[in-house]
Amino acid sequence: MTPRDYTHPNPGDAPTRHILSLSGGKDSAALAIYLRDRVPDIEYIFHDTDKELPETIDYIRRLEAILDKPVVRTTPTDSFDHWLAVYKGMLPSNHRRWCTKMLKLKPFEAYVGDGPVVNYVGLRADENRTGYISTKPNIVAVYPFQDDGLVRADIIRILEDSGLGLPPYMEWGRSRSGCFFCFYQQKIEWVRLLERYPEYFELAMAYEEKEGRPSYSQRSKRRASSAGGIQAMVRT
Repeated sequence: MTPRDYTHPNPGDAPTRHILSLSGGKDSAALAIYLRDRVPDIEYIFHDTDKELPETIDYIRRLEAILDKPVVRTTPTDSFDHWLAVYKGMLPSNHRRWCTKMLKLKPFEAYVGDGPVVNYVGLRADENRTGYISTKPNIVAVYPFQDDGLVRADIIRILEDSGLGLPPYMEWGRSRSGCFFCFYQQKIEWVRLLERYPEYFELAMAYEEKEGRPSYSQRSKRRASSAGGIQAMVRT
């Protein structure tokens, strides 16, 4: 299947830039490969939060080699720890996603500037959500996978055919990219993080202790202990 062409509805006199933000996950990586030969002037960017898993950074490097084109790293000027202080120690949650806004969306908007941009988003046809999208009027979001009817099985095929494969963190049970202490993790993913990267798990617990309440990682650690250890928890 050949992806369609996308244009900006109001480009004015300025040239339209085509930009794809990579998350380090399977869908955005597959979209980059899907569009590689269709949009020759596309720009690939990755917003490094400085709290990524090693597997995510390695996955971006491998993707970069397959694309044969540089992936621009747009590390925020102000780190997670800076914004955590600004938000008075209030950790991100499903109802207060300041991490996405400050570490992903704002750096993207700064990179884009004010010229016309087509922003390629890797949401699939089998997903019923819109994602966290910029509202700047010069940025037009498009969804090639949804427009072309591609679902999860198609994404896996694209990744396998390219030789990239799925993100390596999925091998040990993590379902998504993002910071190692991402609040979207399931309880079992916290336990697997504890097993795989105990040093990152302890850092997550330290953040929660500073906020003054037991949260995701601490509850998961207690659950693992009460279940007879990490291995027992992973089997349930």
